[in-house]
Amino acid sequence: MISTRILAAAGLSLALLTACSPAAEEPTTGAPASADGYTIGVANFMLSGPYFSGMDKAIAAQAQKKGNVEIISTDANGDAAKLASNVEDLLTKNVDAVIISGGPLESAPAVLNSLKAAGKPVVLVDRKFPGEYTSWIGPDNEAIGRQNGEFLSNALPDGGKVAIIKGGPADNTIGSARTNGVKSVLSANAKFTLVEAPDFGGWGSDGGLTVMESLLASNKDIKAVFCENDAMCLGAQRAIADAGLADGIIIAGVDGQAEALKAILDDTNYKVTGLNDADIIGAKGLDRAVEILGGATVEKDTVVDSPMVTKDNAKTFQNPDGSF
Repeated sequence: MISTRILAAAGLSLALLTACSPAAEEPTTGAPASADGYTIGVANFMLSGPYFSGMDKAIAAQAQKKGNVEIISTDANGDAAKLASNVEDLLTKNVDAVIISGGPLESAPAVLNSLKAAGKPVVLVDRKFPGEYTSWIGPDNEAIGRQNGEFLSNALPDGGKVAIIKGGPADNTIGSARTNGVKSVLSANAKFTLVEAPDFGGWGSDGGLTVMESLLASNKDIKAVFCENDAMCLGAQRAIADAGLADGIIIAGVDGQAEALKAILDDTNYKVTGLNDADIIGAKGLDRAVEILGGATVEKDTVVDSPMVTKDNAKTFQNPDGSF
């Protein structure tokens, strides 16, 4: 992660630049850049991983449906300083509003301060940052974790050892909220033993595979595994299958990724996920930005429902036209 001092420096440089720009001299009034519609910037902290790329595609698809919204999308490749630079570029293009998909980034004060100085509305999707923003749309991650914990408690009435695979880094509040939700349920039941993997899965399938292989090397008696997202669980599922243990270990994830929904419907050992659909949140984020630009009064924070998804209802949440 980038240091606070570097973030602050990036924010100061960006604020100085925007103060001299035409956008700073003539703050936005909420009117479109032209009679034809709006231009909205999308600042992505990272587009690696299906969830983050799916969010970006969903925003673009929703803009296309409206017909009068142009999207300018950027990718910081997981670099906080690059995110600040990308926002700077968006401001020089005089976008009407900015949507920030922050991914694993924990704080973006430089970015938020610069957008405030430029008078641009800011919509946060999925990740909520401390600081001043116009509106946020995302899930209740701890509630999703509790749902998964309750499912595992019911699925394993005799208890057992449950492995937990975290995405990282250590201060990631989205991941920790999900894990804390699971732990709040299972740790209250003496029949369960929780084993947290010492290494992070990096939110990807390959990472989940590697971490699960390490867990199985020293924990042959695992009865279930919870991952902080579906991508890691899909990798963990491969490791479990390779070890010949698919019949004895059930899997619980988060997000509602298409491949996870298919695995659940196919009656594999992937049994449950918590819906945190990038298509839904991305579309709502774009709608929210357009509403703000149109002068509407909107909620500061909007929690998107995250129902538990099992074989009984997974088909309801499948979207063949979705990007996630």
